[in-house]
Amino acid sequence: MNKIRLTPYLFIPLLITLLLLAACGNNNDNDNETSENDDTEENTEITVESEMGEVKLPANAERVIAPFHEDSLIALGITPVAKWAIGETSQGYLEDDLQDIESIEWSMPLEQVLNHDPELIILENGLDSYEGSYEEYTAIAPTYVMTEEETREWKPQLEKFGEILGKEAEAKQALADYETKVQETNEALQDIIGDETMAMMWVTGGNYFLFEKERHSADMIYSELDVNVPTLVEELGETEASWDPISLEKLSELDADHVIILGYETDEGIETLNNSNVWNNTTAVQNDQVYYIEDESNWTGGGLIAAEQTMDMLIEILE
Repeated sequence: MNKIRLTPYLFIPLLITLLLLAACGNNNDNDNETSENDDTEENTEITVESEMGEVKLPANAERVIAPFHEDSLIALGITPVAKWAIGETSQGYLEDDLQDIESIEWSMPLEQVLNHDPELIILENGLDSYEGSYEEYTAIAPTYVMTEEETREWKPQLEKFGEILGKEAEAKQALADYETKVQETNEALQDIIGDETMAMMWVTGGNYFLFEKERHSADMIYSELDVNVPTLVEELGETEASWDPISLEKLSELDADHVIILGYETDEGIETLNNSNVWNNTTAVQNDQVYYIEDESNWTGGGLIAAEQTMDMLIEILE
């Protein structure tokens, strides 16, 4: 049998070639490992602009606290670890989603925040209402402070929440679905009330709070659903930070074709209305076009879910 013999002249180049191939393989493995590590690092943290400047936040956080703005979290498919409350009172319109979630007091006591072990804290633009300082909250968990616009307007807020929570696609879809619902509701209202006017009023503690054009749900009803504004509401002017009650005597000037009253029938203000000749002579009362709703939370709240619930309720009570 013939045998192949490797002479030194053939063996040495072959050995060098094998060593080079092995080195290349190791380098590729190291490169892949480095790339995987880089991807992991990139996916664990994001950098965003906030009211407090540039901040680093955990990517895809799941344990989130965003007091009073749980609406945007739920719209993106995220259940917060705690829900905003004042004593026993929370945002009633969200209770179907949050009934099993523990409350956190509106002032965000540091001990309560710490007990909920959040991965991410989201706060409003104005920090004065909170018990702790920005530095104290960031010591518990990365903290994002919304801009004034994000605090006030739910649409840019939803988009920002989508960005910092890795839910951009969900936010985009939710806003698209909302616009479709607005169009459908607008068309339905045109068929039901046409060019007639509507006013919303919250009755609480014996006081009457007439919604200005841009107050809470009125902004959506007048500007997006194109419901006509009564003269008295027009005369209220721009919405101010403070919401002052209107007198019963002034309500005699309310010329709305439809009036939605938010408040419990047991409230002294409701009883006073029912016994008032001033009120009983208004257009809406005379034509039996006054509607009572006890839970005002979605009407006075702000968010996609609040707006959609309000649209559904409008159609339900007017049909």
